[in-house]
Amino acid sequence: MEGKKVVLAYSGGLDTSVILKWLCEKGFEVIAFVADVGQKDDLQFIKEKALKTGATKVYIEDLRREFVTDFIFVALMANAIYEGRYLLGTSLARPLIAKKQVEIAHKENAQYVAHGATGKGNDQVRFELTYAALAPHLKVISPWKDPEFLETFKGRTDLINYAKSKGIQIKASVEKPYSEDENLMHISHEAGKLEDPLYTPDESVFSRTVSPKDAPDEETLLQIHFKDGIPTKVVNLKDGTSKEDPLELFEYLNEIGSKNGVGRVDMVENRFIGIKSRGIYETPGATILWIAHRDLEGIAMDKEVMHLRDMLSVKFSELIYNGFWYSPEMDFLLAAFKKSQEAIDGYVIVSIYKGNVTPVARFSPTSLYDQALSSMDVEGGFNALDSKGFINIHSIRLKAHNLVLKQKDPFAWRKGLTHA
Repeated sequence: MEGKKVVLAYSGGLDTSVILKWLCEKGFEVIAFVADVGQKDDLQFIKEKALKTGATKVYIEDLRREFVTDFIFVALMANAIYEGRYLLGTSLARPLIAKKQVEIAHKENAQYVAHGATGKGNDQVRFELTYAALAPHLKVISPWKDPEFLETFKGRTDLINYAKSKGIQIKASVEKPYSEDENLMHISHEAGKLEDPLYTPDESVFSRTVSPKDAPDEETLLQIHFKDGIPTKVVNLKDGTSKEDPLELFEYLNEIGSKNGVGRVDMVENRFIGIKSRGIYETPGATILWIAHRDLEGIAMDKEVMHLRDMLSVKFSELIYNGFWYSPEMDFLLAAFKKSQEAIDGYVIVSIYKGNVTPVARFSPTSLYDQALSSMDVEGGFNALDSKGFINIHSIRLKAHNLVLKQKDPFAWRKGLTHA
């Protein structure tokens, strides 16, 4: 393996620090890549640690703005939610990180890319499917699926002992209550004591949001503006604070959501590889955006387009979760979603109070809501007499179905209407 160059997705934690040293001992030249996606880490310290551990070069890439504009806002167009609850914070960050890793590998003429995702989680799939889609010629090193690595490191204790023997600075202890992943969009908490679905997490688990019980006893009114379904401005109607830059806008929504206890989710989800996993998520800013955007669609989006888009959103969310961000089916869906957002313009006013986000008013210059048409007092485009024919046409197939049932069983129509 002499002369082989690998770009390692490096976080500075126990796993990737051990992997970095292990790769060096296997004869690789290791280039560490640290993605800044909004996690609250000392990136300069991580860089120095990587160099001390054996990396020949360290890239620290600020991906926060791209994360917001090209991933979070894109997912917002479809109101992407996995299994009805998870806003996909980790899932959206992984393809961005892997994409930048591939770019660095090309720049450095590296033959390999490596990551520290475990062999039973979702992230390994997201990383490796992105590598395959963007640079299939690169070879992938995934230590947690490598027999030799697994034989050497059977558990956390082995990792800690190895790190200590190699002089790698670590904060980890043998017993850790749970694991976390943090970025600009959210923080997730899982594994350890949280694996018990009956375990009720106390406030020590949460770090991004205050408890709704402790949130301010006053509402915050935000006016959130959209153009073609993309957020363009947020205005605090109480103090006049206004944000238009995409990154600053999203960070401000995180701030407001955080102090008001918005965006907590505790759920058991289905991983791509077939096992169930309990995850606790804190997603304050995105929760506010998702609710506001959906409300604006109510006034500005055609009914049939909305219903069709909602059906596609389920598949879209699944593709994001499973790691298929760069795929032909994703390209197809994104084109449809972009088309659906062409007239989603205007603003929504949301009331934020003790964990709740409630739309209270909305305006759109492209509104499809017609007060006159909806009113029974106005003579015009809607004629109530037309409803008779409308209902008759839609009842034809129901009447036909009833006739078929009666031919088969004269009393079939009664079944289900009486109790045993």
